[in-house]
Amino acid sequence: MADQRLTFTLDTGDVVIKLRPDLAPGHVERITTLAKEGFYDGVVFHRVIPGFMAQGGDPTGTGMGGSQLPDLKAEFNAEPHVRGVCSMARAMNPDSANSQFFICFDDATFLDRQYTVWGVVEEGMEHVDALPKGEPPANPGKIIKATVS
Repeated sequence: MADQRLTFTLDTGDVVIKLRPDLAPGHVERITTLAKEGFYDGVVFHRVIPGFMAQGGDPTGTGMGGSQLPDLKAEFNAEPHVRGVCSMARAMNPDSANSQFFICFDDATFLDRQYTVWGVVEEGMEHVDALPKGEPPANPGKIIKATVS
């Protein structure tokens, strides 16, 4: 199967993410299903911490919401959390990932094997860097459209 890409169109440009079904097939399937349904369109990055990560994927914009689909079983892997890596956010329960994700600004290897890595930014990391900062940002950046190719 050819490599799949997920593109988040932001105000400042496109962020192209190479999906890694070899690492986390269930998570990649969930993200692509939600993207194709338009779930991520208009969703904000509600938690953006400089030097750490940008988190989004919650339709409520609060960090407490998710999709109507059941939570995912963890697919922790050895892929390191470094700049550009896309991983799944979750609650305390390892099997609580649903629709929220984060993109690492910098190395965050203390997260390794505790969160599911499902992709890596190939193009447009400067647009992630440009997202408004805060928890939550006063005027958060948002995903205008998510597409899978």
